[in-house]
Amino acid sequence: MSEQTKSRPKVPEGKARFFRTKQMEPNEKGFVGYETLWDNLQKEVEYKAPKRP
Repeated sequence: MSEQTKSRPKVPEGKARFFRTKQMEPNEKGFVGYETLWDNLQKEVEYKAPKRP
């Protein structure tokens, strides 16, 4: 049986409707994680007090 390689293939950035995922660098134990970057789902506007009657 052959040993499993320690290196991981480079995965391209994933793009979906509301988020993107990027592969992170492996840590000292060899764990490769993925970072999720969320886009803004709604726009925030400055609050304005209503007019007085």
